[in-house]
Amino acid sequence: MECCSLVRTLVHRYCAGEEDWVDSRTVYVGHREPPPGAEAYIPQRYPDNRIVSSKYTFWNFVPKNLFEQFRRVANFYFLIIFLVQLIIDTPTSPVTSGLPLFFVITVTAIKQGYEDWLRHKADNAMNQCPVHFVQHGRLVRKQSRKLRVGDIVLVKEDETFPCDLIFLSSSRADGTCHVTTASLDGESSHKTHYAVQDTKGFHSEEDIDSLHATIECEQPQPDLYKFVGRINVYNDQNDPVVRPLGSENLLLRGATLKNTEKIFGVAIYTGMETKMALNYQSKSQKRSAVEKSMNTFLIVYLCILISKALVNTVLKYVWQSTPFQDEPWYSRKTEAERQRSLFLRAFTDFLAFMVLFNYIIPVSMYVTVEMQKFLGSYFITWDNEMFDEELGEGPLVNTSDLNEELGQVEYVFTDKTGTLTENNMEFRECCVEGRVCAPHAVCNGQALPDASATDMIDASPGASGREREELFFRALCLCHTIQVKDDEEVDGPQKSPDSGKRSAYISSSPDEVALVEGIQRFGFTYLRLKDNYMELLNRDNDVERFELLEILSFDSVRRRMSVIVKSAAGEIYLFCKGADSSIFPRVIEGKVDQIRSRVERNAVEGLRTLCVAYKRLVPEEYEGICKLLQAARVALQDRDKKLAEVYEQIETDLVLLGATAVEDRLQEKAADTIEALQKAGIKVWVLTGDKMETAAATCYACKLFRRNTQLLEVTTKRLEEHSLHDVLFELSKTVLRCSASLTRDNFSGLSADMQDYGLIIDGAALSLIMKPREDGSSSNYRELFLDICRNCSAVLCCRMAPLQKAQIVKLIKFSKEHPITLAIGDGANDVSMILEAHVGIGVIGKEGRQAARNSDYAIPKFKHLKKMLLVHGHFYYIRISELVQYFFYKNVCFIFPQFLYQFFCGFSQQTLYDTAYLTLYNISFTSLPILLYSLMEQHVAMDTLKRDPALYRDIAKNALLRWRAFIYWTLLGLFDALVFFFGAYFMFENTTVTSNGQVFGNWTFGTLVFTVMVFTVTLKLALDTHYWTWINHFVIWGSLLFYVVFSLLWGGVVWPFLSYQRMYYVFIQLLSSGPAWLAIVLLVTVSLLPDVLKKVLCRQLWPSAIERVQTRNQCLSVEQPTVFMLSQTSSSLTF
Repeated sequence: MECCSLVRTLVHRYCAGEEDWVDSRTVYVGHREPPPGAEAYIPQRYPDNRIVSSKYTFWNFVPKNLFEQFRRVANFYFLIIFLVQLIIDTPTSPVTSGLPLFFVITVTAIKQGYEDWLRHKADNAMNQCPVHFVQHGRLVRKQSRKLRVGDIVLVKEDETFPCDLIFLSSSRADGTCHVTTASLDGESSHKTHYAVQDTKGFHSEEDIDSLHATIECEQPQPDLYKFVGRINVYNDQNDPVVRPLGSENLLLRGATLKNTEKIFGVAIYTGMETKMALNYQSKSQKRSAVEKSMNTFLIVYLCILISKALVNTVLKYVWQSTPFQDEPWYSRKTEAERQRSLFLRAFTDFLAFMVLFNYIIPVSMYVTVEMQKFLGSYFITWDNEMFDEELGEGPLVNTSDLNEELGQVEYVFTDKTGTLTENNMEFRECCVEGRVCAPHAVCNGQALPDASATDMIDASPGASGREREELFFRALCLCHTIQVKDDEEVDGPQKSPDSGKRSAYISSSPDEVALVEGIQRFGFTYLRLKDNYMELLNRDNDVERFELLEILSFDSVRRRMSVIVKSAAGEIYLFCKGADSSIFPRVIEGKVDQIRSRVERNAVEGLRTLCVAYKRLVPEEYEGICKLLQAARVALQDRDKKLAEVYEQIETDLVLLGATAVEDRLQEKAADTIEALQKAGIKVWVLTGDKMETAAATCYACKLFRRNTQLLEVTTKRLEEHSLHDVLFELSKTVLRCSASLTRDNFSGLSADMQDYGLIIDGAALSLIMKPREDGSSSNYRELFLDICRNCSAVLCCRMAPLQKAQIVKLIKFSKEHPITLAIGDGANDVSMILEAHVGIGVIGKEGRQAARNSDYAIPKFKHLKKMLLVHGHFYYIRISELVQYFFYKNVCFIFPQFLYQFFCGFSQQTLYDTAYLTLYNISFTSLPILLYSLMEQHVAMDTLKRDPALYRDIAKNALLRWRAFIYWTLLGLFDALVFFFGAYFMFENTTVTSNGQVFGNWTFGTLVFTVMVFTVTLKLALDTHYWTWINHFVIWGSLLFYVVFSLLWGGVVWPFLSYQRMYYVFIQLLSSGPAWLAIVLLVTVSLLPDVLKKVLCRQLWPSAIERVQTRNQCLSVEQPTVFMLSQTSSSLTF
């Protein structure tokens, strides 16, 4: 019998045609085997409940950390150079490459090791916390890490769930519990979860231990808001009772139990399989345009390095081709050296030259860039102007890798509701049977004082009309998912349904709260849900009770929700509420034309509209619905799809009752922000799920569309009259006529007298554009659509599903111009486009924290985007672009004299600089000034950047890191290197420069070149600095002073740990020479002169917008003290 049962179970699981059981798991509640003959017991192994967030262990830290660090190209490159220096005879000491590399690797390892130690500490604290298990009918206390799948757990109020649990029973009679998930998704509001219907009566340890059940559910996956499963409850050897399990039955690890004394649950996912642990993994890494430019420049310099080494190697053997040229009398070769292969000697020399010139690629640049990004990100979080007093929160930086990308944005894709608008709904009116009813204004449960009675715009209804009207209000009272809670149970903002009652409405949707609050003014008040009965107070102050039979939940695809309720008289109703586009096609009766007209009028005014319909169900019809719903709900595979199909069958043949209108006010300064972004040359697209009329009205209100904007439509309504091909080609001809003027407009700012276009497209039309054509190609329509969009000043995409929002962003992101895109939204439906865009920004709004949690940056309000881009983004880009170019410039200055020196030393690989100078040039002498510059530079005042958004255009399209700018910096470095080397060479050739007639040697010559170089590159940065503080002065002049003091000590003291000191007394001898002082001053001046002349000429002849603003500000700063002095003089003359 047991064998047959096992075979039957295996065949059912692996050979069933309907479902693929590989993606499911079976959990035995309390580890109790199923009854004999019911189902074969198949033991399964699951991980324990230990959480491991650390990357390393004590044993693998060193090898694993080194492996990860040397995966970076720069670190690996310097490791190879260091090994070459160890293996062959090279002109420089291995210390010159090894010490900087060791410093970078050690600092990084210490930082990562400390962070991992903190993670180990947190893991141990979490894994060792006590948990109460139910074992043999009594409570047992164990450590959390010992919890296993199938264990029954007791959790008390204010405790955190130790793993993912299926909710079995609660201390509440109705089998509910309240949970906060702030540590998971940042939402502090209470969520209601429901126990399994057949187990909610088990309140004691003995009762719950007697439970005989198995759970079948999906394998672990990271989506916090999705769960599919079913529970089989065995009673008295009969067939098991099968109940569906969804996210409302799942209690997640990390969430906290609130306002409930205790609950029992069975562990379903443990340890690293919990949803919280699966969400530890980071999002896909985004790379900024600056980082890509930096990597390209590194490749160019690597090619230059190889070319230098190759040229020197070839010239060395050309020079040595003359007899005895390669073997002077003071350096005779041994016989073994003469017998060595020519190829081997040449290859060794090539590697030696590579080592000599390898400093052209600076290892410290990576460290400096990372420090600049990390420290610079704090300027956003510290910005008090971006702090919101109402929320009590400021901006958040989830990644610092994209700071400079904020200064390169070309397209902004924004959600409407909650992003451009406040998501703070105000009930305005309802239309019942074509009759408009407008209460005095209600906002968040507060009646405004300007009216005191309901304004019935149309005449009073007849008897049948009154019956429909009351049915409409009952529908709004019942068709929702609102929870009513006592004030003392509610954390945060409270929405009282009645000023005389100590209760509050809580819902994840502000629309639902606004509607339920609004209809109170018509005499209908929703009271509560108790024992599966919904109670409401009617106009006669009588309490009506409706049994809640089913809830057909809202989703963004159906765009509607329904409830099935049973009245006290036994009548069964289905009430449906949703968008007009999803309700009207399902209506067979009602005053459709009148209500549709009112809905369209309200939409044009920018109001959010919903339609309400119903139908009566006979008991037989309801029984059929129950069977369909049960079959779909217990499915483990494609449950959502099957439920959607059932909902489509149920929600048909409706009777239209009426429509509602609520207002979602525009956020403060949203219009100013969009106007500033457009002046900055940024194109703004609005992507929303709302209907076209409502969204268009909002776009006019926020100045995305203007009075002279000609709207072009690619909508379902228009495509019913014309083909997609004809519509797109007609629009293309229209916009291309004015493309020249629009191009000028794009560069000169928005102009009132020029015709500009706005495009409106809906989700259905977009699907047709994105759909591949019959011949297999889809690019034609896409390119045509993109051409139209490029010539429109603004685009509105309405009726968009979340996935379509991401498709739009991806379409623009990968177009031929490859523009930098930014997506901003506040809800879970915006996460896909936030992750798709180059930069994702979440608004900390009222639709939860999913958007803020998945974004790169989070801001409290849309208005803060203006400063985020125009000020912070501008500064970040200016600073890091100067940092990157300056690093390459100063290393060209550093290495090119070394290259020139080889022509004067027989290509013998003799170094021009001392080992200490080679090692410390990038680490100490020139690193701090550029780091401070990249953190603090403000080439233009913040107020000026906010006041003049057009300045953002000057840095657009990676302007400061283009090839032209890169070549200029490189040529400037080459010119300065030529001045350093040949200036010193010609000034002191065959010349006595000391008082005792001694001439300079090669180390003195190299030190002179190095001194001029350090002063030149540091003063070059000082000339580029516009924003001076005491920190800048301290670091710039302190770095020069440090170099002088170090050189005096390095060459003026006999160091016992050195076997020889070739720099002994060299620097002191150099400074004792008057001509050397003159040479330093003269060469530094000549080196800086071209850059100064270029700046002066460009400012006078071809000034950029930023340079014009700088000149104007300088003139104002000079004029103000002059005017003050003149006023003081005139006042003294009057006396």
